[in-house]
Amino acid sequence: MIKVISFSVNYIFAPMKYPKLLFVFTLALTYCKKPNNSSDATQPETTIKVYPGADTLEISINESVITWIGSKPTGQHDGTMDISGGYGIFYVDELVGGEVQIDISSLRVMDIADKEKNKKLTSHLLSSDFFDENSFPVGSFQITKITPYDSTFQVDDKVEFPSKFKPEVASSFVVQNPSHVISGSLTLRGKTNDITFPALVTKTDSQTNIEAKFNIDRTRWDLSHNDEANIVDKAKDKFIYNTVNVGFHAVIPIPKIE
Repeated sequence: MIKVISFSVNYIFAPMKYPKLLFVFTLALTYCKKPNNSSDATQPETTIKVYPGADTLEISINESVITWIGSKPTGQHDGTMDISGGYGIFYVDELVGGEVQIDISSLRVMDIADKEKNKKLTSHLLSSDFFDENSFPVGSFQITKITPYDSTFQVDDKVEFPSKFKPEVASSFVVQNPSHVISGSLTLRGKTNDITFPALVTKTDSQTNIEAKFNIDRTRWDLSHNDEANIVDKAKDKFIYNTVNVGFHAVIPIPKIE
């Protein structure tokens, strides 16, 4: 047990140094729906279950990573963001909650080799048009609920404007062979919305790994620059898709008992 933190049950977005883990921030929240067809609420859940005696273990920030893919009709860009901190909450050896802090200033563009062009896009993504790093340097994700995966669980696929580079739909982008369904509150630019997605949680004697992929609609977090609202811009292929493909890999080491 490394550290006991407040009982705000959260989840960990962990980024492992994968060469190109597509944490598709293809800005378009493709909501994951529950079998009863009730969609996730816009506002975060406020009732969080408390597990007395649970263990709180820190995330390995060096082995965890967030990845993103942003798309427009004429091309795509992909990159990563660092995890600056976080933890997982374990009860009877099962992951039941956690939290991850996202370092917005660490945003990197991975697909542009030219240094000047890379710097230009990176600076634009960190500007007030998108993440507004100066005003909101940290994002977060807090787990509010984790349940075993059920084959009746479904994700909603958004119908995207047709183009060569349209974002991958959620049902084909999500992690394969998921073990759990995770719900939580994602905060970006000071705005919080609930999201739900399938994830693969695996354990070894030394660590717990969490992998997930999902789509978000960037405009729900006020990342609305050149969004899809104007049909004229769509016809001119000048817009940026609202859907962003997001992925993460998180590692939580299990301390050895001496």
